[in-house]
Amino acid sequence: MTRALVTGGARGLGAAAAARLADDGVEVIRVDVSDGGDVVLDITDEAAVAAAVADIGPVDVLVNSAGIVGPNTPLLETDSAQWRHVFDVNVLGTVAMMRAFVPGMVERGWGRVVNLASMAGKDGNPNLSIYSASKAAVIALTKSAGKELATTGVLVNAIAPAVIATPMNEDTAPDVLAHITSLIPMKRVGRAEEVAELIAWLASDRVSFSTGAVYDISGGRATY
Repeated sequence: MTRALVTGGARGLGAAAAARLADDGVEVIRVDVSDGGDVVLDITDEAAVAAAVADIGPVDVLVNSAGIVGPNTPLLETDSAQWRHVFDVNVLGTVAMMRAFVPGMVERGWGRVVNLASMAGKDGNPNLSIYSASKAAVIALTKSAGKELATTGVLVNAIAPAVIATPMNEDTAPDVLAHITSLIPMKRVGRAEEVAELIAWLASDRVSFSTGAVYDISGGRATY
């Protein structure tokens, strides 16, 4: 049976992805920093991540969904501590999970990594410079890793959603949320289960000739 590990699996896109993968008969381990998942893990704690490898065992699919938005603040009013905090979770946490679990996939000759980026990482959202920059980093990380692992049987792809109705966006300032929703030609926010469908495909053997790619799911916002 295929085994998948989903970070941020207790709620939002992570929970939706975990449920959708389970529908495909995948054994899913939901990891989250808070209660509600199967394993409590702080992905920014490298020692804890290393220990989790031994506890969880081999996985075939890694979905890096854990992430934070950070402050809704103009760039010139941000500080270094805010930047470090968001990058620790969104970028270094993703790197830590890949470094921990992908070697086993390479050894077995098959694996799928799906990194959750954002349209913010392509367009840059006003007053969300930290989040936007962190998701741009996830996109570049995915492209690099996809090329490095291209002949190993391990495919690494990213998803760039526009605004999705998830608990994470409940903390987004209403004016910011209204602005980024107005950019969507479909004139609505996305649903978590819509994103989960794309994740399930990228996590399966139904995708075989795509790696290092970024898949937009944006209601028409993305045009490149």
